[in-house]
Amino acid sequence: VARIAEFMNDYRIVVTKSTVPMGTYQKVTRVMADKTEKHFDYVSNPEFLKEGAAVEDFMKPDRVIIGTTNPAVMEIMKQLYAPFMRKSSRIIMMDPASAEMTKYAANAMLAARISFMNEMSALCDKFGADIEMVRAGVGSDARIGNAFIFAGLGYGGSCFPKDIRALIHMGEQQNCPITIARAVQQANLTQQDRFARRILDYFGAGAARTTLALWGLAFKARTDDVRESPALYCAEKFLAAGMKIRAYDPEAMPAARVALDNRIETVKDSYDALDGADALVICTDWQEFRTPDFDRIAQKLHRPVIFDGRNLYDPAYVKKQGLEYHSIGRP
Repeated sequence: VARIAEFMNDYRIVVTKSTVPMGTYQKVTRVMADKTEKHFDYVSNPEFLKEGAAVEDFMKPDRVIIGTTNPAVMEIMKQLYAPFMRKSSRIIMMDPASAEMTKYAANAMLAARISFMNEMSALCDKFGADIEMVRAGVGSDARIGNAFIFAGLGYGGSCFPKDIRALIHMGEQQNCPITIARAVQQANLTQQDRFARRILDYFGAGAARTTLALWGLAFKARTDDVRESPALYCAEKFLAAGMKIRAYDPEAMPAARVALDNRIETVKDSYDALDGADALVICTDWQEFRTPDFDRIAQKLHRPVIFDGRNLYDPAYVKKQGLEYHSIGRP
C-alpha cells in the first residue's frame, strides 16, 4: 500500500478484499497518509467465496459487505456491484472495523456449527442414536436451518482453521478470551483424532501389517486444497502406526504427496486403491464416491470393511452388500 500511495496522482478509493486482521483499515490508512498528500478513502470489502464454488459465489453473492464511513464512497461501491444485484440488493453498509469483524464472525459461526454437530455425533455413538436423524430434526427448525450441520471428520482448508486461530489470538491481545472459538478448535481436532483412533483400535496390534485404501485427500470436495485437511491428519496417524496407505483423490493427489513427503502410494482410479487393502477409509465427500460398486469393493478388499468419515451411505444397505460399515454417529 505504501507503493500505491507513492504513485497516486489523484484521489483514489483503496479496497481490500482479503480477510485481514482487525485494525488493518487503520494501519493501511496511516501508512498511505504518510506516503502521499493526495486524498483517498479506504474500503473494507471482505470476500465470502467458497473453494470449489468461487465464481458462482462472486456472480451470485449472498451479501456484499462494504465497510466505509464516507457516503459518497458507498454510492460508488454500490454502482460497482450493481450488475450483480439485478434481482435484489444484498449490499450491507457498515464501518471498516465492523466489516473486518464480520468475516471472522461468519467463519467462526460456521465452524462452530460443524464442531457442535460433530460433538453430538460422539454422544450419539454412546447412546445408540443416529446423528443423521438428529440432523434432520434439528435442521427442520427454521431458526437453525440445514447448512453446515453435517457430522463428519471436521473442517479444514485455508479459512476456518486460520480464522479461528486469529480470533483466539485477537482475544488474547485484547484480554478478552474467546472461549467458544477455543472450544470449536479443540472439538475439531478431537473429532479427527476420534476417527483415526477408531480405525487404529480396530486393527490393534496388527496395525503395522495393515494397508488402508484412502478415498479423498482434499479437505473437501471440488478442490485440490490439502491445507489442514482432516484426511491428511488421519493419514499421519495411520503412517505413524506403521500402516501403509494407497490413496485416490480426483484433484488433490499431487499436493498430498508433497504434504506427506511421498510416504503414501497414489493410484489413478478409486478402485485401484482397494487392491491389497485391508479396509476402505473415506475422508472426502467427492460426488464419485457417493454411488460406488459395493460388490467390487467387497471383492477387492482383503477384509470387507468400510470406515466412512463423511456418512455417505445408508448403513443398512451397505451391510446387505456383505460389508462391515463404520460411520460417524450412527449405530
